Amino acid sequence: MTETTARTRFRAATCPYEDAALPIEERVADLLGRMTVAEKAGLMFQTIAVMGAEGTLFDDDGTGSTPFGFSVRQLIADKGMNHFNLLGGGRPEHIAQWHNRIQELALETRLGIPVTLSTDPRHHFTDNPGTAAYAEGFSQYPETLGLAAIGDPELVREFADLMRREYLAVGIRLALHPQIDLATEPRWARINGTFGEDAELTGTLVAAYIRGAQGETLNTESVACMTKHFPGGGPQLDGEDPHFAYGREQVYPGDNFDYHLAPFKQALAAGTSQMMPYYGMPIDTEHEEVAFGFNKGVITGLLRDELGFDGIVCTDWGLISDTNIMGQPMPARAWGVEDLSVPDRVLRVLEAGCDQFGGEDIPEQIVALVEAGRLREERLDVSVRRLLREKFVLGLFDDPFVDPAATAARVGTDAGIAAGRLAQSRSITVLKNESPLPQHDSLLPLAEGTRVYIRGVDAEVAARYGTVVATPEEADVAIVRIKTPFEPREGGFEQFFHAGSLEFAEAELTPILDLCATVPTVVDIHLERPAVLPEIAEAAGALVANYGCADAPLLDTLFGRVRPEGDLPFELPRSMADVRAQRSDVPRDGKDPVFPFGHGLRYRADRS
Repeated sequence: MTETTARTRFRAATCPYEDAALPIEERVADLLGRMTVAEKAGLMFQTIAVMGAEGTLFDDDGTGSTPFGFSVRQLIADKGMNHFNLLGGGRPEHIAQWHNRIQELALETRLGIPVTLSTDPRHHFTDNPGTAAYAEGFSQYPETLGLAAIGDPELVREFADLMRREYLAVGIRLALHPQIDLATEPRWARINGTFGEDAELTGTLVAAYIRGAQGETLNTESVACMTKHFPGGGPQLDGEDPHFAYGREQVYPGDNFDYHLAPFKQALAAGTSQMMPYYGMPIDTEHEEVAFGFNKGVITGLLRDELGFDGIVCTDWGLISDTNIMGQPMPARAWGVEDLSVPDRVLRVLEAGCDQFGGEDIPEQIVALVEAGRLREERLDVSVRRLLREKFVLGLFDDPFVDPAATAARVGTDAGIAAGRLAQSRSITVLKNESPLPQHDSLLPLAEGTRVYIRGVDAEVAARYGTVVATPEEADVAIVRIKTPFEPREGGFEQFFHAGSLEFAEAELTPILDLCATVPTVVDIHLERPAVLPEIAEAAGALVANYGCADAPLLDTLFGRVRPEGDLPFELPRSMADVRAQRSDVPRDGKDPVFPFGHGLRYRADRS
């Protein structure tokens, strides 16, 4: 018997909700009527899950716990939970095996409600336990900033479709993305997960993304999208992130709330199945100054009543309970309602109009509220009906298992890897391209076999394109790879968020400028945020930007094997003084950017 055998592997279809021939609404109604308050409450929580070695359950060693507290086994059996967010990487085959094991646990419960497994992005380069996982074993594309730099909706749809197929192969049915906040505050740490600062471009690309992941309508071959962060993160005070108390305020000095809302209207039109509000609390707007997950005016008034969304709203992770992440104490992100008790926070989220609590595992709090007469069971039914319906539409009740043996043919295939590599190359944005030689007007593309001095590039890879030399003095050209500056933060979790100053310290800048003065130099910068680099732009022979790109795809572009197609998805400011003077909610608000939004040079067709 294979692991792809359908649901009947463990239980016969004896109840109407288990009958695949019945309409989904009938099945939902039947199951809802059989559920206890505790079972309903369990459905309304989604938390982090970690995988054991090689696809095992983490507590197979008998400890019964994980680095995040309860094991998945305990959460399913004791708390009735069946939504989990996979944290960290792992081989696709092992993820598929682990997924099947937790589905087996779910089928052993009284009602056999299957698990919905979710993930943050895992097809790019970012490795941050709070936002994304590095693309281990999966096809690897540039960050969504790179997709925005190319600006091709069909490429975005193709990427999301490939992502869908690879997620399906390992059992992931819910994407905690796309992130469509607007990068109007250059210092914000989460810009690299966006489509840039332009609302129109972001709206066009998110529609393509959702259709690639979900299809025209949600179905058994879909991956549901939890679009985030409604009604638009990005305009954070001083660029600080509301994962942390010092970044809780979201500000609109340009009165530009509606600009940030615009891409979400496109996501709704494309049919996003779910929506996640952000941690931030809006300051000096018409809305109450409490975090969006607690904000009835935003969730019910704006999202549900005005925009007509009847899908699932799941809070961002950790609004209710204080916790410890990677050794760092983390208070609940209950911004604006910090003084409320845990039960009152839970009640406030439900009153706001949310359906599910992200990053929490306390369904007993809902049970206690119902038993105390403070929360009506009918209110639970509204949310549980939405959550159940999505599971039925995705086909989880009828066939929750995947085939681990098939992952090699479906995940990280040669075709997927090649497509991701090509997208990395295409996204390269040429900001400057000047030749020191009078017979040429541009330094790029480089000729095959050029003598190159390299920094930050793998020598073995570079040797496939040019002749690698040991010193700048021996070289025709130098190639150096650098990253956007940031101010390191303390704390095991906080250190993953690159925030603060965008300008290079003198100790970083001097070696780059010295190299540029010695030999014609190509500087490649990874733009995870809009770097301040006027000195480098002046000194470099060529300056290019990437948004997540391995050495070989970069060199494919620098040596002309692939032509660059990238345009800046945000402007690059001239100084930190200019950054501080910008209004956090207004795009393209710099007075004299080094390079404007949309800037990107192309190679001349006749360059030889």
